Amino acid sequence: MTTAAPAPTPSRTALPAAWVLTSLALCTVLPSLGTSIANVALPTLAVALDARFAQVQWVVLAYLLATTTLVVGMGRLGDLLGRRRLLLAGIALFTAASALCAAAPNLAWLIAARALQGVGAAAMMALTLAFVGEAVPKARTGSAMGLLGTMSAVGTALGPTLGGLLIAALGWRAIFAVSVPLGLLAFALAWRCLPADREPLQAADFDLTGTLLLAATLAAYALAMTLDLRLLAAAGIGLLLFLRSQARAASPLIRLERLREPALSASLATNALVSTVMMATLVVGPFHLARGLGLGAAVVGALMSIGPVVSACSGVPAGRLVDRFGTRRAALLGLAFMLVGCLLLSLLPASLGAAGYVVPLVVVTPGYALFQAANSAAVMADVEAAQRGVVGGLLNLSRNLGLVTGASLMAAVFAAAAGAVSITAASPAGVTHGMHVTFAVAAALLLTAIALAACCHRLPRSEAR
Repeated sequence: MTTAAPAPTPSRTALPAAWVLTSLALCTVLPSLGTSIANVALPTLAVALDARFAQVQWVVLAYLLATTTLVVGMGRLGDLLGRRRLLLAGIALFTAASALCAAAPNLAWLIAARALQGVGAAAMMALTLAFVGEAVPKARTGSAMGLLGTMSAVGTALGPTLGGLLIAALGWRAIFAVSVPLGLLAFALAWRCLPADREPLQAADFDLTGTLLLAATLAAYALAMTLDLRLLAAAGIGLLLFLRSQARAASPLIRLERLREPALSASLATNALVSTVMMATLVVGPFHLARGLGLGAAVVGALMSIGPVVSACSGVPAGRLVDRFGTRRAALLGLAFMLVGCLLLSLLPASLGAAGYVVPLVVVTPGYALFQAANSAAVMADVEAAQRGVVGGLLNLSRNLGLVTGASLMAAVFAAAAGAVSITAASPAGVTHGMHVTFAVAAALLLTAIALAACCHRLPRSEAR
């Protein structure tokens, strides 16, 4: 039986919160960089490793599957064994796996190393959010969440550009090798700056059965969305088995009563809906700009980078707005901005050219940054210390599931509305119509998200008066 944990062990020195946030920011950049930097290398890897595209895409899928399936389990394990301990272990694994990727002699080695890298990234993604509630004053939670959102956007935006430069100058191995010195720096900062753990609880309390069932369920769902929809049946069976195991477990991975809390369940559902909408900009945008407007690849790439850059620039101001106005109002304002942007994308004619896409995108992305900062701060605000890791994992999981769902759902809506058997064969008018319909669907999803946020979004104690 688990005994009550003693008081926290004092940290080595009382470091300012800025150093803690610097450490967490780097731990946020690396996983997002690991996701985006590999995409640009797929054509090069297919040639260098003499493989088909269907094979080399597992370089990306292996990483995404590992992060998505394990992020909740890593959060729970951090709650039990110590968040600082597990975060350091995750950074070390991510760094070592990056070196293995850079040294890979063949595709199988590279895919296996990428899966290991994803395991380390899952620990980093789950536990950085948990540390905000532990190491940052409550009055600055919104600013901290905004900073982490900014760094995630920076990693996502930097990946394709940095990856292209490294491949051109040094070859494909350099895109993985670059994470080694960054990982070593992240490890040193985390070791020096993060507060010491409480004494670890008993590892026997870790719900291995529930973790494996959840991982298998999420893997089936992710593969169904990306490869074969028939796997949805397996995901459904897995979900039923997981819920049954959680109801019977003495120390469950996820307390089912937590998921019945209206505020938490609404925040997670809203997070998934918003991420589904944001994926539409990444799925539909390139086709609209290239085939609908006839722009060249270089121009399309430059225009597509505007969204992540705007998101990166608006993260910190968004966090300050959350601290000033509260999570509920900030979340609703962010969703309202996103709704306006999606309505513009669904209505503006193609005759406006690139401006008809970029201007609404510049409305959507700050709204997304504001919502993310507010929603994350609201969810983590009043979580008890022993559950911060698993709740942080659930937040990341809801975002990842939204992205995976959006990549499949929004692409299907776009293709159907474009009216062509193959989207590459659609006419410019068909592509424009497809974009309008897709973002009308996105606007409907955002209206659902606004309703959820308005009714059930968590109020911090300062707003509950």
